[in-house]
Amino acid sequence: MNLVQPIKRLRTDILILGAGGAGLFAALHAHQRAPELSITVAVKGLLGKCGCTRMVQGGYNVALAPGDSVERHFMDTIEGSKWLANQDLAWTLVSTAIERIHELENELGCFFDRNPDGTVHQKAFAGQTFDRTVHKGDLTGIEIINRLAEQVWRRGIGRLEEHRALALVRTADGLSLAGVLMIDVRTGGFVFVQARAVLLATGGGPTMYKYHTPSGDKSCDGLAMALAAGLPLRDMEMVQFHPTGLLAGTQTRMTGTVLEEGLRGAGGYLLNGDKERFMERYDARADRATRDIVSRGIYAEMRAGRTSPNGGVYIQMHHLGVDEVRRQFKGMVERCADCGFDLAGGLVEVVPTAHYMMGGVVFQPDCRTALRGLFAAGEDTGGVHGANRLGGNGVANSTVFGGIAGDSMADWVRREGQWHAPDEAAMAAAVDDALAPFTRPADGLNAIREALYDCMWDDVGIMRDATGLLRARGTLAGLRDRLALTGVAGADRAFNPTWHDWLNLRSLITVSQVIAEAALAREDSRGAHFREDFPLAGDMLGSAYTVARWRDGAVGIAREPVGFTRVAPGTTLLRDAA
Repeated sequence: MNLVQPIKRLRTDILILGAGGAGLFAALHAHQRAPELSITVAVKGLLGKCGCTRMVQGGYNVALAPGDSVERHFMDTIEGSKWLANQDLAWTLVSTAIERIHELENELGCFFDRNPDGTVHQKAFAGQTFDRTVHKGDLTGIEIINRLAEQVWRRGIGRLEEHRALALVRTADGLSLAGVLMIDVRTGGFVFVQARAVLLATGGGPTMYKYHTPSGDKSCDGLAMALAAGLPLRDMEMVQFHPTGLLAGTQTRMTGTVLEEGLRGAGGYLLNGDKERFMERYDARADRATRDIVSRGIYAEMRAGRTSPNGGVYIQMHHLGVDEVRRQFKGMVERCADCGFDLAGGLVEVVPTAHYMMGGVVFQPDCRTALRGLFAAGEDTGGVHGANRLGGNGVANSTVFGGIAGDSMADWVRREGQWHAPDEAAMAAAVDDALAPFTRPADGLNAIREALYDCMWDDVGIMRDATGLLRARGTLAGLRDRLALTGVAGADRAFNPTWHDWLNLRSLITVSQVIAEAALAREDSRGAHFREDFPLAGDMLGSAYTVARWRDGAVGIAREPVGFTRVAPGTTLLRDAA
């Protein structure tokens, strides 16, 4: 049985991995900047129908209204990051968001909710000192992605749909990126796409946790490929849990999907299993505290046994008026009804759910990475959010840096980008590794997945300590070994979901090991990372972020000092912010 077939070869000037907000914005900007270049968007699923941006309910943070300012948005972002964000990246985020929101409306056709006077409506989100979240009801992501996808189709930008990125392929000398090895999901065949510039914009997706918001196709592939290519990742211990994931039992994938922060921003209450409000015990802001604090408050109630029937807590909205809740949150009311809950008039069970990864590839404000020819944007990158992402800053991050990446890649390709020959031996080894499960006994994949869920939720989750993290180190190493001995039945690679499950688990276990090691190395508590054995935040002026590298099958963690380039802890004086 010959599993190996010739690798198909394609060539493009710019290859974009991912079709969320970052990838599609990059494609549009690159096309506008350099229309003579060939641009190809490669996506694991179907363009416009997958990715995390499409799932955004809440909205987009931007300083538009009188009384708000870029400086105020910046300080909210820095303080939310617990002083770990790269301040130049954060300033780029908040200042460019204004340009980007006008571009979304005026050039790309997005229609956001308005006030009676015609101005853009902005709602409250937790952790912010001003109501600055632009939205389209509670279906903001669908509005953005639909318009972006339409414009990509209209411009005839190339697409490789149902193509899974497998490896970043360097040149033989290792100095530059030659292209990307992919799998055509429809045939199971291998495809090498040679490109002068590549954008890593696959999104994060912490689906290694028992409760998670992203769809199952999100499996940290971009981060795993970056690690394998030798790139450094920062802040990987910072995994954000959204406090209110729908809890509809264990037998439905609806469990874990987000009930957006606007519910609490509008005045919704969290209640424990005894039907009592409890967040006042954990923070003066109560239900409108930041996501990390609310998640820990809920988790504490769960550990104390004050839970709803399915083991979580409740969210209540009916005190705001049943008709008003139905008007403001139509999409969520319908989604809850599908699961047997009445969001407008009753109580809905919720649980903290793994939602977003603040950590990712180290990158520059122009989206360059340490590997020549590779750019990165969106949730594949680290540094923008530090220890905690404010709700509404995520889609802003994707669109802001996606646009910057498109401009930067176009300029770079015009100036110096070249096609390079790939390291053929490395590519052949990547193919062999991907095909290896077809030669092994097919048994135990589901058990590995469930064990990964339990390990990450129990030992590398909302509350951490050295005992649990050391236990996770051993468990994850064991799961990696088990996966290496576990195979996939049959030889048919076309639309083979079990094979892709195996590849997903390989990426997830690798990234989980990095998360656990970074969490073990950080002996303080900042934002999304809370160590019960080190509950204090430590010296803010001495803040350092973790940098992880993968070498010879092991994770190495270093620490780098945060550069307070615009503002330092203890002051609100911005430097060179104009």
